[in-house]
Amino acid sequence: MESHLKVLSVDAGSSFYKISRYPIGEYFGPVDLGYHLSAKHNSLNIGAGLLGGSIFPGSNRLIFTGFSPCWGGYYISSMGGAALVFDNLGINMLSLVGKAGSPSVMYLNRTHGEEIEVEIHPVDIKSIWKEGRGGFYSVLDYTLERFLQNYKNDPRVLAVGPSAMTTDFGAIGSVPVKHGKNTFVDTWAGRGGFGSKMLQEHGICAIIYGGTYIHEDFRDRKVADSWFEQKYNKKLAVEDIESTTKYRYDPHFNTGGTLGVNYATIGGRLMAFNYRSIFMDEAERVEIHEKFIKEHYLKQFNEETIDKKQQANCGEPCAAVCKKMNEEFKKDYEPYQTMGPLCGIFDMRAAEKLNHRADMYGFDAISVGGVLSWIMECMDEKLLTPEELGVSALPKFSYKEFDIVDDSMHNADLGVALLDNIIQQKGTLNLIHGPRQLAHDLARSKDKKIMDKFVFNAYARRGWMVPNQYWVAGALSPMSVMGKYYMHYGNDFVPPRKLGQKNAERMIKELILDNLGFCRFHRGWAEEMLPDIIESIYGAGMKDKLLKCTRKIASRINSRNSSVCWESERNIDYVFTFLKRKQAVENCTDPELLKWIEYFEKDKHAAALDFWYDIHKGAHETLREF
Repeated sequence: MESHLKVLSVDAGSSFYKISRYPIGEYFGPVDLGYHLSAKHNSLNIGAGLLGGSIFPGSNRLIFTGFSPCWGGYYISSMGGAALVFDNLGINMLSLVGKAGSPSVMYLNRTHGEEIEVEIHPVDIKSIWKEGRGGFYSVLDYTLERFLQNYKNDPRVLAVGPSAMTTDFGAIGSVPVKHGKNTFVDTWAGRGGFGSKMLQEHGICAIIYGGTYIHEDFRDRKVADSWFEQKYNKKLAVEDIESTTKYRYDPHFNTGGTLGVNYATIGGRLMAFNYRSIFMDEAERVEIHEKFIKEHYLKQFNEETIDKKQQANCGEPCAAVCKKMNEEFKKDYEPYQTMGPLCGIFDMRAAEKLNHRADMYGFDAISVGGVLSWIMECMDEKLLTPEELGVSALPKFSYKEFDIVDDSMHNADLGVALLDNIIQQKGTLNLIHGPRQLAHDLARSKDKKIMDKFVFNAYARRGWMVPNQYWVAGALSPMSVMGKYYMHYGNDFVPPRKLGQKNAERMIKELILDNLGFCRFHRGWAEEMLPDIIESIYGAGMKDKLLKCTRKIASRINSRNSSVCWESERNIDYVFTFLKRKQAVENCTDPELLKWIEYFEKDKHAAALDFWYDIHKGAHETLREF
C-alpha cells in the first residue's frame, strides 16, 4: 500500500501547481490534513478517503474542508459518491489557493502513467447562469459539454450557482455522469458555504475532473467478507443492507429514506411555521402531523417515490439507494423540512418548486429554508413589509383554515420571489455577510423582535448556521462544528454537562468517518470496523495511531471553538419547550429535567446561559488535548 497522502496544490491565480506528499500515520485523510493546510494557507481542500475507490460501500464521499465563510471556523462538508471519480486522478486531495483573475473553470485530467493535466479556463459565469436550465445546472451542463471529449471515462463536475456570488452560504453541487450525460441525482456539499468560498476567494465556479489512473490498492471482496464474518458472522453486503434499512426501505413504517422514516415517526415533535409549532399544544402538533403530513405530504412521497421505487445512489454502487426521487426532484428530509413545513408548505408540488429554485441558485438548502421561514414569520408579524423585501404578498402562516394545496403553493411562490431578491440583493435582502449580520442590522434599525424570530447557531463575530431539523437541545449546542451531526441529536433528555460530553464523543466518531471519506449512513458497522480495517491494510499500530490522531484533530478543532451564546429568544424557547415537552408529553421525571424546567420558569435567560455553558463545559472537558 502507498505510505503517503498525495496532495495536488493549485494556485488559481497563477495556475502554478505541485504535488506534495504527507506520511500516512501522521495524517489519515482530508480532515486532519485539510486542517493543517487550511491553517497554513487558508486553502479550500477537496479530498477522498484512504479507502476511496475500494469495494466498501459508502467509502466514496468527497470531503471539503477549510475555513467556512458563513460559520467562520474550520468546517467539514461532504458530497456523496463524488470521490469514486476523484480517485481516478491518482491523488488524495486537491488544495486550492490563490484567486483566478475572473470566474474560471478548473480542468483536471490524468491518464495512467502520465502527469495530471491542470488548466484554468476563464468563463462568463453570469451569462452561463442565465442559459439553459439556469444557475448551477447550467454550469454543470456547460462544463461537461465543453470538456467531455478530453476524457476516456465519464468525468464529474463540481459547480456553484449565483448564491456563491451574492451570499456567504453558496453550496457546491454535483451529479453523477452516465454515458457522457449529467443525471438528475444531485449531490451537495451544502453546509459551510464552500461554494461561496470557492468562487469569492478562489475565483473558481466549476471543477471538472476524471481520468484512468489505477491504484494498486485494496479491492479484494473476499478479504473484506472475512473481516465481517469474524466480527458479525455476516458478509459485507448482508451487514451493510441491514445497517442501511432506514435509508432504503423500512418495512416497519412502509416507507424509506430520511424523509419517509422521519416524517412517519415525528408525530408531535414536528416543527412548522418557523418553529411556531413549539408553542402549540401537543394535540395541535399531532393534528398537523396527521392531516398535513401523514395524510398528504408523506402520502404523496410514498405513492410517487416509494411505491414506484424511484430511487438511486449518489454515484457509487450502494445498497442504501438513499436518493429518493420523483422524476428530477430528489427528496431528502431536511431540505423538504426547512423548505416544507418550516415555511408553511405541506404539498409536494409546492415544496418541489421552492426546493428546485434554491438548488438552481446553488444555496445550502437547509440554511436557506431557515432564512426564508424567518423572513416569512417577520412578514406575518408585520415586522417587515412586502415592500421592504421587494415582494407583493404576505405568507399564509397559520395552520387554522390552511388550505394544504393552495396555501402551500402561495408560500412556495413567495419563497421563490424572496430567493430571486436575495440573488438580486433587492430591498433589505443583502446577504453577502449572512443573515445573522442582517438580523442584527434590522434589530438595531427597526425592532429587536426581528432577531428573536431567527433560529440559528452563532459563532464568532458573524458566523451562523441554521440547525439540523430535530427538536432537541443538542441541535443548538455550542460545538466548534454545527449544522452537521457532530452532536447528540437523540430525543432523550440528557443533562447539559453530560450532553456536551456526548456531543464530543459523537464528534470523534463522525470525524473518523469524514476523515476516511465514509458516508455516515453506513455508520452502523463503519464506526466500529474502520480502525481495524486501516490496521489490516496499513500495518500494525495504525489503529492506535488513527484513534489518537482523531482525538487530536477533534481537540485542535475544538481549541478554536468561538461559539456565542444564544442571541435569539426563539433559540431559548426552542430548548425550554423541548424540556417541557419531555415532562408533559413523554412523562420524563428525571430530577435533573425537573430542576432545569423550574430554573427556566423562574428566570429563562439566566437558565439559558447556564444550560448553554454546561454543554460547553462538557464538550471542552472531553476534547482537551493531553
